[in-house]
Amino acid sequence: MTSSIPRVAFIHTGAVVIPPVADLAREHLAGVTTVNYLDDKIVADLGDPERAASVPERLIDLAQAARAGGADVVMFTCSSISHLAGSTADAVGIPVLRIDEAMADDAVTAGDRIAVLATLPTTLTPTLALLHERAERAGRAPEFVSEVVEGAFAAVSGGDRATHDRLVGAAIERLAADADVVVLAQASMASAAEGVDVQARVLTSLDPGIRRLSEAVAAL
Repeated sequence: MTSSIPRVAFIHTGAVVIPPVADLAREHLAGVTTVNYLDDKIVADLGDPERAASVPERLIDLAQAARAGGADVVMFTCSSISHLAGSTADAVGIPVLRIDEAMADDAVTAGDRIAVLATLPTTLTPTLALLHERAERAGRAPEFVSEVVEGAFAAVSGGDRATHDRLVGAAIERLAADADVVVLAQASMASAAEGVDVQARVLTSLDPGIRRLSEAVAAL
């Protein structure tokens, strides 16, 4: 490391997740300098055939800027881009962690029936791929069902957190009836889990992700 004080760079695709990540960083990354990088068009561009191909290079550019600024490790806070963490790390030369990896590890060992909820199709596909990857790594073969919660992303993007949480909460309650675990694919969905009462475990990415990040920083 270039400094006695570790520096972590968070790369975000939506501003809504920055405050909760910052809160957890203050709790679990004491003594660590954090910096945020945001490209809030990445998720939309992933769904645009003319722009999707630009996303990997843009993430490399952001990670290179983070490294130039002294970052020792980068964390992607968006599940829609987590599948690009490995190639970004290879290009930049510093670790790039996925905020949802720890959640996925918890999910595949917690039960045989896993329900996955997302508010965007561009997030659902890479989250399912990550869960299959971590299940294979753990020697597990759970069954998966998945759903995109219609209207929830538009609500939260427009500042209507209450409607987002109501829609996602209703989906959690419905899918939890036939699942051991419910996975919320996006960090921005975490608040919806607070108001539900179900037998299944409901897993979110923020807290376990930042905890794993703190372990990685301690090992630097």
